[in-house]
Amino acid sequence: MATNEPVPVIGGGLAGCEAAWQLANAGFRVRLYEMKPKRFSPAHKSEGLAELICSNSLKAARVESAAGLLKEEMRRLGSLLVPAALETQVPAGGALAVDREKFSARVTEKILAHPNIELVRETVETLPEGVAVVATGPLTEGKLAEEIRAFAGGTLHFFDAAAPIVTRESLDMDRCFFASRYGRGGEDYINCPMDRAEYESFYGALLSAERAPVHEFDVRDPKVYEGCMPIEVLAQRGADAMRFGPLKPVGLTDPRTGRRPWAVVQLRTENAEKTLFNLVGFQTNLKFPEQRRVFGMIPGLGHAEFARYGVMHRNTFLDSPRVLAADFSSRSRPGLFFAGQMTGVEGYMESAGSGLLAGLNAARRLSGKAPVVLPETTMLGALSRHVSESVSADFQPMGANFGVLPQLPERIRDKQARYAALAARALSDLEDAARAAGIRTETEERTRQLEE
Repeated sequence: MATNEPVPVIGGGLAGCEAAWQLANAGFRVRLYEMKPKRFSPAHKSEGLAELICSNSLKAARVESAAGLLKEEMRRLGSLLVPAALETQVPAGGALAVDREKFSARVTEKILAHPNIELVRETVETLPEGVAVVATGPLTEGKLAEEIRAFAGGTLHFFDAAAPIVTRESLDMDRCFFASRYGRGGEDYINCPMDRAEYESFYGALLSAERAPVHEFDVRDPKVYEGCMPIEVLAQRGADAMRFGPLKPVGLTDPRTGRRPWAVVQLRTENAEKTLFNLVGFQTNLKFPEQRRVFGMIPGLGHAEFARYGVMHRNTFLDSPRVLAADFSSRSRPGLFFAGQMTGVEGYMESAGSGLLAGLNAARRLSGKAPVVLPETTMLGALSRHVSESVSADFQPMGANFGVLPQLPERIRDKQARYAALAARALSDLEDAARAAGIRTETEERTRQLEE
């Protein structure tokens, strides 16, 4: 079925691209609006669609993990981004990480090649009429932000941060070693081991380092997105907070000593050529000179060249349980769909998954079909219920995790076996729900596995 007027999808990020793809594949003409390159947010640098900001990792690949299950559910529902990620992946142990430039280029290429999608490079300042998808992201600003704020009756906000990227050739590899934690995935990470004295010196310098100002909000006690918490904020939680977080040494042996280090900073490859590496877990709001000084104390980074410094920016999200239904449509205007991190899902693929569901349901609404609300036993279904039905007085974003799924009827003590059973149930229930809704899923043999 086709419509006379293209369906507007506002925003060319992960969620907007997935929404446009679903609508276009359902036979509808789509007009995808992207403000770049005419305008850039403080965090965006590239002209391409589906630009990754915080990290190049899409989290765990195994289907028996929460993040891997989410990606498999999306793949079966005809995702655009999951295949694009698999085509542009870089080594990252058990994670699915991508060359961010090639990933964006691949998504842009597929969007431009679709006969039903028209890409319009301009800023949209008002909410469109009729059926539409708004996926402008957590940095939405200007007149459109004000209109969304008025429409939704107010928004919440938190702060997000990105990690620095350094060049491979500037690292002192005599102080580092290649390895993946527990030997998973080969030598996919550069590890910078610290002894206790080095760690304590680094910890002290980090606590006293000068931070960059964050405008518009009081930064003395900001709400920080846990998944991209600035390393200096984590350090404030205690001397060992980093050692139990991104600097945990478990599963690694320093080949120089034959022992486990006191702490380890890991660097993950940013591109297929392995010339750029990001500091895993080192999202930061330190001033740029302070990043050079403090992070230069990390073994191997004494003369590191920064291809990109870490930055911190404000993110905004809706009070979604009051505003949105489980199909990501507005409760007060059912033809208007929202998608992405502004809905209260956190993480790259979670945002993309919300766009997939918003686009799928926008297409069904145009076709006169009932919306698809997946079972809460699926990861996508559980996240959509968090967005639409959370009873918390202080609604906060949620990423994929097995804690959001209902418990199994039987008790399984072994964690890995339990996760495998939860994943198997989720995929079975997804297939049943899709079949009942008349949706054909992609269950044939995968060309590339999401397994480790």
